[in-house]
Amino acid sequence: MKTEVVFVCRECDARLLKWMGRCPQCGQWNSIEEKVSQVIPKGRSRQSENVVAPIPIDQISHDRSPRLFTGMDELDRVLGGGLVRRSVILVGGDPGIGKSTLLMQALGTMSARGENVLYVSGEESLEQIKIRADRLGVSSKSFLVVAENELERILELMRTTGASVVVLDSAQSVSSQSVDSHPGSVSQVRHVAAASIEIIKRSQSACFLVGHVTKDGALAGPKVLEHMVDTVLYFEGDRGHPYRILRAVKNRFGSVSEIGVFEMTDAGLSEVVNPSEFFLSERPEGASGSVVTALVEGSRPILAEVQALVSGPTPGSGRRTCLGTDPQRLALMLAVIEKKLGFLLNDHDIFLNAVGGVRATEPAVDLGIVASVISSFCDRVIPFSSMIFGEVGLSGEVRPVAKAAARINEAARLGYSRIVGPKKNLDSCAFPEGAKFIPISHIRELPAILFEGE
Repeated sequence: MKTEVVFVCRECDARLLKWMGRCPQCGQWNSIEEKVSQVIPKGRSRQSENVVAPIPIDQISHDRSPRLFTGMDELDRVLGGGLVRRSVILVGGDPGIGKSTLLMQALGTMSARGENVLYVSGEESLEQIKIRADRLGVSSKSFLVVAENELERILELMRTTGASVVVLDSAQSVSSQSVDSHPGSVSQVRHVAAASIEIIKRSQSACFLVGHVTKDGALAGPKVLEHMVDTVLYFEGDRGHPYRILRAVKNRFGSVSEIGVFEMTDAGLSEVVNPSEFFLSERPEGASGSVVTALVEGSRPILAEVQALVSGPTPGSGRRTCLGTDPQRLALMLAVIEKKLGFLLNDHDIFLNAVGGVRATEPAVDLGIVASVISSFCDRVIPFSSMIFGEVGLSGEVRPVAKAAARINEAARLGYSRIVGPKKNLDSCAFPEGAKFIPISHIRELPAILFEGE
């Protein structure tokens, strides 16, 4: 078979006809490498020896075995109710955020129930893994550990150990002899993922692939990895705070908007059963610009605090800074406030923060953002027992949102007795006792409602 010389980018796998100092596809410098590839003569094609014939869908039998429970309710919730056999889950997150800790705790719980599990580390020695296991209290004869970087040996272990769950930590540290590039390159990561998926789909196991996150927050390696696997989970958190959030961004077997909340302790990750109380535990009382709003993550309503700080006026246009919220949504709300309420905010610095690391980006937080900005601008305190939610349109109307009853019940459960929300939602919901419901249809009504009784 004939061969030809090609030039391939080791960062994005782009193929070029000649060498270049900078890849035209990804923009990386000095990433073009010369390689020799095989050329298939015209008239010939690669064909598999055994062609699989299609069959009617009603003749396909499938395994109805129950899901594998990890023993961590928050992880099972994000997975859609547990691990599905023959599934591959990609877990991404910043270095040191707790990915290995989370998976080792899950495997430790499963192995304590008698499940045979395999933990493959390409980055740590066996002694380092043992130190972490002792700290987490993980010890079981069915918990198998191996330190290996060669893909072919790892695939053989997957076949022979019969493990119910396999963890490959991480995909960037493993390489194959059949791919001529360094570990962590696009070609290697893609090949490692494809080979692991092929093995898992033919077995009764489930597999976790750990992926690193780059500086811009994307999973390292080709984006196609997210399309290859069944589930993609992101492990997020601020190193200055003990909380960690596990978020599903793709799930073929469950909701794509579920989150699991954990707290990092000296003994590992502990599950936060009541996230609303956790996120509101340090809310200041008597502070202007602070408001509680209701989010829905998957099937779970969560109360979160949104804080706004309006300072100024300053020369020129003011700054706009957002943490945990959508900057474009803030810009829209500020425009509505200026147009419909007459507040002049253009020359003020405005800072908006969703406290606790939650993502307050859904439309239901619009009214909470408006309320917090008005409170800070006027330097007046919103009653501590208030919870505010609702979508705001560009003409200032307050629109209904989905799952309003769940948001209201969560607020009432935590003792918030003054609930402000869209009129259409409040008219159609059944409410618990002991709470006052204040409907609102336009933001021009909001200042009077916020500071009622002053």
